[in-house]
Amino acid sequence: MPTELVWDGKYKDGKKASPLRISLPFQDVETVNESAQERQRMLDLFSVGRPSDWRNRLIWGDKRYVLPSLLDEFAGQVDLIYIDPPFDTGADFSFTTQIPDSNESFIKEPSVIEQKAYRDTWGRGLDSYLQWFYETVILLRELLSETGSIYVHLDWHIGHYAKAVLDEVFGAQSFQNEIVWKRTTAHSDAHTWSHVTDVIFFYTKSPTFTWNTPYTALNETYTAAKYTNVDSKGRRYLLDNLTSPNPRPNMMYEWKGHASPTMGWRYSKETMTKLDAEDRIWYPDSKAKRPRLKRYLDESKGELVDNLWADISPVNSQAENRTGYRTQKPDALLKRIITTSSNEHNLVLDCFAGSGTTAAVSEKMGRRWITCDLGRFAVHTTRKRLLGIQGVKPFVVQNLGKYERQLWQADEFGPQAPERVAAYTAFILDLYHAQPLTGRTWLHGVKGSRVVHVGSIDSPVTLADVRSIIIEWQRNVGKSEVRTIGIDVLGWDFAFELNEVARQQALDAGVDLKFYTIPREVLEKKAVEQGDIQFFELAALFVDTRVSGRTLTLELTNFVPPLDYVPQEIRPKITAWESWIDYWAVDFDFKGDTFHNEWQSYRTKANKAIATQTTNAYAGPGTYCVNVKVIDILGNDTTRTLQVEIA
Repeated sequence: MPTELVWDGKYKDGKKASPLRISLPFQDVETVNESAQERQRMLDLFSVGRPSDWRNRLIWGDKRYVLPSLLDEFAGQVDLIYIDPPFDTGADFSFTTQIPDSNESFIKEPSVIEQKAYRDTWGRGLDSYLQWFYETVILLRELLSETGSIYVHLDWHIGHYAKAVLDEVFGAQSFQNEIVWKRTTAHSDAHTWSHVTDVIFFYTKSPTFTWNTPYTALNETYTAAKYTNVDSKGRRYLLDNLTSPNPRPNMMYEWKGHASPTMGWRYSKETMTKLDAEDRIWYPDSKAKRPRLKRYLDESKGELVDNLWADISPVNSQAENRTGYRTQKPDALLKRIITTSSNEHNLVLDCFAGSGTTAAVSEKMGRRWITCDLGRFAVHTTRKRLLGIQGVKPFVVQNLGKYERQLWQADEFGPQAPERVAAYTAFILDLYHAQPLTGRTWLHGVKGSRVVHVGSIDSPVTLADVRSIIIEWQRNVGKSEVRTIGIDVLGWDFAFELNEVARQQALDAGVDLKFYTIPREVLEKKAVEQGDIQFFELAALFVDTRVSGRTLTLELTNFVPPLDYVPQEIRPKITAWESWIDYWAVDFDFKGDTFHNEWQSYRTKANKAIATQTTNAYAGPGTYCVNVKVIDILGNDTTRTLQVEIA
């Protein structure tokens, strides 16, 4: 009977619980670093039914939905997987945010959705963690190619349990090694040994796997002690054994008066003749002694890397590529893994993107990559790191968008459309602490002195929607249940130009209009049950345009962020509106589909300044739609769409 690790929740009705297997289509949110020429070529390929060029993928979403959605296209296609899952602490999702133009910083605590992910992982303690981990690695194994490898990075909290799960999913025979990484120097732990190492479990899908033998540079102390000989050309060398370590009867022969060793020579007579002709054999002054092989220092590949990695330092606090993530791993660690277990153009997957190290190193090393994360700021951090790589290839930012919400709506409120929509609207109103209104099309509830509209789950709130909301509000003002001073519009998505244009139209109509985002957290039952739902007002972005000939100049003139995200004590310290902006980008010819990043400015540790103005020269006259995207210092994005006439 096989040995098995069992936990509460592993079995349901006598069978092992399996991971969710619903495949949802990915939506392209943004294409980054793609030229206008590349964009047109991709459209041309699509229009004639030919496959478009590969684009690396940065996915914002819950891996519970992302991994099964990748299976249709990538089952058995991923060559290398590296994951750095949470070990044992809710702080895995937190990061440090630096306030531009100051020495101030603050810790951005996990968002509600990230806290929910933590609850799902650790809510029932070890049992829920093991079930979550078990379901994740089942899907990862299915994505892995037959020659693929997976590296699972953990620490002393959970590693021993995780290995039992990995043995079960991959098979104990697929376990290749346990790598011990000394991630820090000794520190003072008063009551136990200092915790200075992590473990990385290395598994393969089959006995035949990609392996490029890793070497590390020889240190000076070693070379001085070992490479003590110098030939007539000044080349340093050491002397190595020419005898076979095992019995080899066919290699037992006399060589230039030297008797055969007991086990035989290491090489055939033909090879020995070749080595001798190249002056690679050292001869002693006595036939009773053995000849030895000359190994030259300048030909050495270095020292073989073993499974104890003490030569890779953690990310220094002053390092230029430090992102503020506590769990950030050094580039050198990923470079060693990627070099050893993949080849150029192979596909690398990391479903815990964090600070984006795996994607960044894969990009530099010519690998294809897919990475995903639940955290909005993790996706933004990864995008910035990639843009900082010279010659970075175009990549796409994706999510599961409305499809994930539609799945939730059907599961939560039933299959019948009218009842489902009514139940959904009532549910959102309840979370917003509003009372329902009946008999109206656009006004769904009342909260205090304001009426509430709940946007559709699968389409953005548009300017036409706002006009209809305002008209219905005007017709009902003064009636007992609608004596209000304003309107709150709740939506999942909003048309790009909506915030500024609709606000102005509302003011002209004498209406105080506010837009609030329905947070993704409402999809999560535990977050709802615990009252962890907050609705945040949309940010406002102001942009000036100037046209001279065929050149457009864009200038950011103001940005008003949603302050709800920012700790109260931090807000007074940010005195300039520009300091809220961490990144902005422009699509100068927006087609109404995917945002194509044609220009961007962003802050880095080395250069904290950000431009507020850019220009673009158009090839020909016409009416162009320009989309401006701003991402604030907490990773929240705001867009503004403008129309310009080029003569």
